[in-house]
Amino acid sequence: MSPGAAGRHGSPADRVWGQLTVGEPAVIALDVGGTMMKGAVFDSDLRVLAEDSWPTMRHLGPDAVVEAVLANLEKLARHPSGRTVRAAGLVVPGMVDARSGTAVWSENLGWSNVPFRDLASTRTGLPVAFGHDVRVAALAESRLGAARGRANVLFLAIGTGIGAALIVDGNLLEADGYAGEIGHLKVEGAEPCACGGRGCLESVASAAAIARRYSRRSGRTVTGAAEVLAQAASGDPLATALWRETIDYLAQALAAGAAVVAPELVVVGGGLSLAGDALIRPLARRLEQLLTYHRLPRLVPAALGDRAACLGAGIIAAEMA
Repeated sequence: MSPGAAGRHGSPADRVWGQLTVGEPAVIALDVGGTMMKGAVFDSDLRVLAEDSWPTMRHLGPDAVVEAVLANLEKLARHPSGRTVRAAGLVVPGMVDARSGTAVWSENLGWSNVPFRDLASTRTGLPVAFGHDVRVAALAESRLGAARGRANVLFLAIGTGIGAALIVDGNLLEADGYAGEIGHLKVEGAEPCACGGRGCLESVASAAAIARRYSRRSGRTVTGAAEVLAQAASGDPLATALWRETIDYLAQALAAGAAVVAPELVVVGGGLSLAGDALIRPLARRLEQLLTYHRLPRLVPAALGDRAACLGAGIIAAEMA
């Protein structure tokens, strides 16, 4: 199954995301990703009144991305479906200080110490709930999705970058914004990473890294991991070998997480999770091979798909409102 072919019907996400009704009060939410920004206007029951997406355009530089974030929040705040918007939720990648409302650092987007909460509040005239994209995605999965009722969960988001969030004994672990940086765990020796290290998980197993590594090895440029997986499914030995390597790297990182925090469940989200069984089944098998006496977590795809972070932003905005 290709990433684009994974089913989305019948999940809690569809019951929340798919019902387009108009009501009040409303909140707005914006999830800033490395490739795209996803925005929505929600009613008080987290049903979608309007939604949109925009390219992040990170090639224009961090100042341009910050301005695009603020401009897109303004668009959402003015959307006629919102009627009475009470609060905004904004979530971003990288190192985040949720208490001060600051985006401390993002190697993928190039910014540092951006006071997003204050900037967004000034621009929209709304109270702004600010957070980390992966942590609020885990929050959404725990409230509405695959991790409902589970007290110990590792949420793994695989997209342009790789991040994780940890729910330990029912509590979302923040650790002053440092928790969950699994993407910069060293798993392979030489590949350079945007963080300045080498061999980081993100540098070899993110969706962007999969496409980059296949293009380099094959001499044929591909634009995304979906193309590599499609090549593997058609019997391309190079794509097959690279996919197996990717599974091994991801399993190594999950084994470290299993040894340290003993999750009962691993929820795999982000764009790559749309690969479905082609990702989940071999990853679960390889993880089982790497663990001994440790608790073996069950692996499941995120029920909310790549919409989890935007829903999470809506949750924290609704709680503020």
